Amino acid sequence: MVPTWRLRAAFARRLSAVYGTEVPAYTTLLDVTARINEETVRRDGHPGHLGGLDRVTAERHGAIRVGTPDELRQAGTVFAALGMHPVGFYDLRDGPGAVPVVSTAFRPLDAEELERNPFRVFTSLLTPDDRRFFDDALARRLGTFLGRRTLFPPELLTLAARAEDAGGLPHADADRFLTLATGAFALSAEPVDRAWYEELSQVSAVAADIGGVTTTHLNHLTPRVLDIDALYRRMTDHGITMIDRIQGPPRWDGPDVLLRQTSFRALSEPRAFREADGRVTDGTLRVRFGEVEARGIALTRTGRARYDALTAETDRRAAGSGTTAAEHAATARAVWEAGFPRTERQLATDGLAFFTYAPALTRPRDGRRPPGGLAALLDQGWLTARPIVYEDFLPRSAAGIFRSNLTHDTTRDAERTAAPYDADRLAAALERPVHDPFARYADRSRTTLRQARRALGLAPTPEESA
Repeated sequence: MVPTWRLRAAFARRLSAVYGTEVPAYTTLLDVTARINEETVRRDGHPGHLGGLDRVTAERHGAIRVGTPDELRQAGTVFAALGMHPVGFYDLRDGPGAVPVVSTAFRPLDAEELERNPFRVFTSLLTPDDRRFFDDALARRLGTFLGRRTLFPPELLTLAARAEDAGGLPHADADRFLTLATGAFALSAEPVDRAWYEELSQVSAVAADIGGVTTTHLNHLTPRVLDIDALYRRMTDHGITMIDRIQGPPRWDGPDVLLRQTSFRALSEPRAFREADGRVTDGTLRVRFGEVEARGIALTRTGRARYDALTAETDRRAAGSGTTAAEHAATARAVWEAGFPRTERQLATDGLAFFTYAPALTRPRDGRRPPGGLAALLDQGWLTARPIVYEDFLPRSAAGIFRSNLTHDTTRDAERTAAPYDADRLAAALERPVHDPFARYADRSRTTLRQARRALGLAPTPEESA
C-alpha cells in the first residue's frame, strides 16, 4: 500500500514537474527560492520552530478554480484521497480586487500530517448566481456550458473514494490515480471558444478562466521561501517582472506572522482558439503566474483583528498619496512597529498568537513551586512556547495578487444584492464539513498548555478545560 501522505507528496511533486513544463519561469522561481533558503540558513541560521529546511524546501501550495458545486464536491473527493480537507471560507467578491468567486483551502489537518507533507490547494468556486456580476441570461448560458463538461473522469473519482476509505492505495492503483489526478489539473490543448471567452472576460478574467474553457488547470504553484524580500529582488535581477509589492504584513524587526506573498506577473501563453466560423487559430492568454510565500505565526482572532486594524490604518495613511511600493512599505512598517508586539513572548501572553507549550527540560531544580500564570511560567523558565505556523490564507492578499495579474478590473454592479455564501453553504456543496482554522489552532494550543500545566502539577485553567 502507498499511504495517504505518500500519495500527497507524490502528487505535489508531479504537479510541480508538470507546471514547470507549462510555465518555465516557475522553474526559475524554484531555483531562486532554493538558493535563497540555503543562503538564509547560512547567514542567519534557521528558526526551526517555523519549520525545518527540508519541510520549507518541499512546501507548496497550488490554486485551482471550478465552476459548479458538483465540480467542487468532486475536487473534494480527489483531495480527500490525499488527506486534504477543506479549511476556511474566503469570500473574494468584495473589496479591492473583487472577483466572482468564493474559496476554501484543501490541506492536511493534523500537525503530524502537515509535518510529513503540508501540500495545500486553494480552490475557488465561481458564483454565477451573484447578480452583481452575472445577469440572468449570462448566468443561464454559463450554467449550460458548465453542465456539459467533465473535469474529473469517473475512474479518478472511483480510485479517490477507494483511497479515502482505505487510507491509501496498492502501488499499481496509486500510480494510476496519480496519473489521472495530475492530468486533471494539466493545461488542455483543446481550442478555446474565442467569442464565449471574451464575453466572460468582460465580467472578469477569472470568470473567463473558469467558465470559458472545458477543463480546469493550475493557476499557480507556490513554493515557500525564508526571505521573500530577497527573492523579490533576485527575480527582478533575473529579468522576470514581479507584481508591484509583497502582499501581507510588512517586513519589520519583530516576529513573522501570518503570510506574506508575491508573484511574477502572468505571462502570455500560446493557446488555440476556435473562431465563430469554425476555424482554429493561434493566440495567447495571460492568466497564470508564479507565486511565492513566506509563512509566519498563526494569529488568534484577537491578533487577527489587530492585524486587520493596522492594515486599515496603513491604507488610510497611504490613501490618495500616490505612494510608491517602497513608500507604502515604509508606512506599513511604521504603523506596524507602533501597534504590534515585538516579541513572541508578548504575542503569547497577550493572547494574540497560537503556540504549543511544553515543560522546560533544562530548568534547574531549585525547590520553587511553579506560578499559575502563563507569563510567569514563561518568564521563570518553567514552560517553553513554540509558535504554530500559519497554514492558511489571507483573502485580501489573494485578491491583491489576483488583481495585480489581471488586464482589467472586474465588472460589478454594486446596486444589486450579493448572493449569500458562507462556510455552511460551501460545506453543503462539498458534502463535507469546512473546518474553522481558528478552532484547529486553538484546540492544538489549548491541549498542549493543559498537558504542560498538568506535568508541572498545576490544575488547568477554565479556558484550558473548555
